[in-house]
Amino acid sequence: MQNERIIAFVMAGGQGSRLQPLTQNRSKPSVPFGSRYRIVDFVLSNLVNSQIHTIYLLVQYKSQSLIEHVRKAWTISPLIQNQFVTVVPPQMMSGEHWFQGTADAVHQNLNLIEEHRPDLVAVFGADHIYRMDVRQMVEFHRANRADATIAALPVPVAEASSYGVIVADTDGYIRAFEEKPAKPTPMPGNPGMAFASMGNYIFDTEVLIQALRETKETGGTDFGQHVLPRLLQTHRLFAYDFATNRIPGIQPYEQQVYWRDVGTLDAYFDAHRDVLGAEPVFDVFNPEWPIYSSSYQGPVARILGGQIENTLLGAATLVYPGSVIKNSIIRREAVIEEGAVIEDCIIMDYVRIGRGARLRRVIVDRHNHIDAGDAIGFDCGRDAERFHISPGGLTVIPQGQVSYFARDHRGSSGHGYAE
Repeated sequence: MQNERIIAFVMAGGQGSRLQPLTQNRSKPSVPFGSRYRIVDFVLSNLVNSQIHTIYLLVQYKSQSLIEHVRKAWTISPLIQNQFVTVVPPQMMSGEHWFQGTADAVHQNLNLIEEHRPDLVAVFGADHIYRMDVRQMVEFHRANRADATIAALPVPVAEASSYGVIVADTDGYIRAFEEKPAKPTPMPGNPGMAFASMGNYIFDTEVLIQALRETKETGGTDFGQHVLPRLLQTHRLFAYDFATNRIPGIQPYEQQVYWRDVGTLDAYFDAHRDVLGAEPVFDVFNPEWPIYSSSYQGPVARILGGQIENTLLGAATLVYPGSVIKNSIIRREAVIEEGAVIEDCIIMDYVRIGRGARLRRVIVDRHNHIDAGDAIGFDCGRDAERFHISPGGLTVIPQGQVSYFARDHRGSSGHGYAE
């Protein structure tokens, strides 16, 4: 890969309807994750760590939050040519319409491919939590003389009906695609597992350009439904087994190949469980493969007292004596007042939890003030009258309107480092 010219298109226009109300005011890729990240940070970090530095982020749905995050967090090097992460909204170069699908989004930006004249084009999604060395996928692509390579995740056959399934030979050569099949075809030599498409692709440039133009002529708009089935008839397509991808710095206690679709509230909540504990399933701290995000300039968290167990605290969080926090994620500039009890919760930025409030299995989005003495997560019927309840029983409080709150009992010093 050393001499390969590669550009990447990251599909970041996802509406994320199943993550409502977290996507009420933002796109899915810009939804916060963990104590300091956004979902989009994971794919961008994978690309940058893989020495792919020419990255176009294709946005569409409620993109302002994502645009602001990229502007503040993802300036790579303005002094070096072809090192950038650039947000690209629909340019309407080929007609007066928004992106109609993943393939249409790239087709509308063929001018960017022609400008850079890369050897390969990577098309990746922005909706998942994972680490991946894309260089290994590129090496597989070249070793097999593939025209297009699809990242494939082995999943149990019993669960594969929820995915687009790839039917491949033992060497990865793709024979067929099955879209959410009732009876998925197992992987060769492994009857209990099937290959699920991860929505991450590597294309030879000329193959991609021709395929997009031909697909456009026939009204096709999507890679999975239109471009790839068409290419399968005439070109060499291979499935890259994601289970073979190896990342430096992974600890023995971690799941060695980690990938989570956080497309639902319950899946999103469960993925946060994976980053907690002394030996987390997914340890975000890995100096050999860092996950990058914003360079926040605020102070560190301040713990004045209380009981804190198995919890991640974001910068500038303030915890008062007498509070209890267990198995939770507290993002930056949150205030936890005296006597508040928080258990199995995700508390996002600029939230104040009032004195004596109790929360259990609650996601509180940004800019909210939970009243003193309030109890949330204990009475589903009462919570449903005020908030959103997920299928798994989570209580989700939408983004609020509190833009200023007291840092202490005297009512001074609102958050001054917001972004």
